[in-house]
Amino acid sequence: MARHLITSALPYINGIKHLGNLIGSQLPSDVYARYLRARGHEVLLICATDEHGTPAELAAAKAGQPVDEFCTAMWQTQKDIADGFRLSFDHFGRSSSERNHALTQHFAGKLADAGLIEEVMEKQVYSNADGRYLPDRYIEGTCPNCGYDKARGDQCENCTKQLDPVDLIEPRSAISGSTDLEVRETKHLYLRQSKMRAQLSDWIDAQSDWPILTTSIARKWLNDGDGLQDRGITRDLDWGVPVKRGADDWPGMDGKVFYVWFDAPIEYIAATAEWADATGQDDTAWQRWWREDMGADDVHYTQFMAKDNIPFHTLSFPVTLMGSNEPWKLVNYIKGFNWLNYEGGKFSTSQGRGIFMNEALEILPSDYWRWWLVSNAPEGDDANFTWEGFQGGVNKDLADVLGNFVSRVTKFCRSKFGEVVPQGGAYGPAEEAVVAEITKRLETYQAHMDAIELRKATAELRAIWVAGNEYLQAAEPWAVFKTDPERSAAIVRFALNLIALYGVLARPFVPDASDTILTAMNAGEAKWPEDVAEALHSLPAGHAFTVPDVLFAKISDEDREALAARFAGK
Repeated sequence: MARHLITSALPYINGIKHLGNLIGSQLPSDVYARYLRARGHEVLLICATDEHGTPAELAAAKAGQPVDEFCTAMWQTQKDIADGFRLSFDHFGRSSSERNHALTQHFAGKLADAGLIEEVMEKQVYSNADGRYLPDRYIEGTCPNCGYDKARGDQCENCTKQLDPVDLIEPRSAISGSTDLEVRETKHLYLRQSKMRAQLSDWIDAQSDWPILTTSIARKWLNDGDGLQDRGITRDLDWGVPVKRGADDWPGMDGKVFYVWFDAPIEYIAATAEWADATGQDDTAWQRWWREDMGADDVHYTQFMAKDNIPFHTLSFPVTLMGSNEPWKLVNYIKGFNWLNYEGGKFSTSQGRGIFMNEALEILPSDYWRWWLVSNAPEGDDANFTWEGFQGGVNKDLADVLGNFVSRVTKFCRSKFGEVVPQGGAYGPAEEAVVAEITKRLETYQAHMDAIELRKATAELRAIWVAGNEYLQAAEPWAVFKTDPERSAAIVRFALNLIALYGVLARPFVPDASDTILTAMNAGEAKWPEDVAEALHSLPAGHAFTVPDVLFAKISDEDREALAARFAGK
């Protein structure tokens, strides 16, 4: 048994996330954690809401709520949605927690002691109408390159040219629309990442098993242009972690907060401390996962995230941990994901285009979404959600293969032998062939899961289900029953045991269906199979079961067309 720490990238607090966000981090982290738990490992799965920064303030203002009340309400909304998708987080924390405040200030103090923080006077745009400094993305104007009139101060969305606010023609506040802007000098703290470039490069080069997506993005940021840049870690905002040097005030930094990108990854540690608090444990409980001087040296730490988060997790967060000169646990493996698009384009909240997580749960059970998303996960390249593809995945994989097998076997047994596993004769060559095939496929399935190659794992799991269907079709217990009831009973006994096995193997992906299957089979705390032949004797003759309701209802063409029209956007 190994110890596995798993973290999912933190969903931002400003609204409900779409399906692309779900498959980009939270869902695959849950699938992997469920698999490792089933294999007997000690697992801690951590996530939290990312609550600081200007977008949170603006979302709260739009909702007419104080920002702290808005974040509390939205945390509950996101927590409820996570529960609805059966995301098995051991703790779902908040980056606004007291734990994260204290840890963020602690790291800032240690980094300053190490000479890795520099005080810099910089020029920023101040809006007199709003009474605040404006981050670059909250300044709009006309792009000098293409003439697009809604370009942001950091980048033009139309032509993708990188910009500074001073480049914009007729700049205005994106908050109020005011053009009463001026440039003021203000002092900020910069994390001197450039001083850690060689150490980071050596560390990344040592990660020979990391995905190409992860290492290529990290090396691009390390080596392109002028290389790794120092980054500001403070902002002139009201909502955030107040700037302190440990527990002490930081001279000249009154009224400033740490930049959200700095404090958000620290919340992985803080949320683990929140978990210890919530479960009535002391600090050693969370430190054994994060401090190598407290036992974390034997922890395998895996992070899940979409590709836009990779630079912060391969460079900036490691700088924080390494630069502190304290024995913090560094990540062992970073699983990055590309984008999930919607019908060939982007998801859009403003345009009502695409499916968001709360809407998905209102339409269909979570297992339908979990299966399709993971079996089409954007691992090697961007993926594309289409209603036709979703319908096909649900109908062909879940309804026709897994659901149909469970239904046919249990209903036939009930009609001929009652709701108990029949005795029959011994297993023969046909059953031995299935055992051999599933044994081989299970090894491959486990290898893909161990490597976090989730699409390949779902394909192998589906093949295991198909093996049962092909066996049933060839064995024909309904025909054999007419001439050899004892042989028919043996076939059914074997098939019922396959159902129980499928219930265990499917749990990482479709946990509700798995629970339904194992409850119907009266399988109790069914264990992950170490020996397939042995597992297929787990339900003995005379063992009672029930016939479950339909596991997966098919999606009709009419329903598919209606859903496609509903979520097509303006």
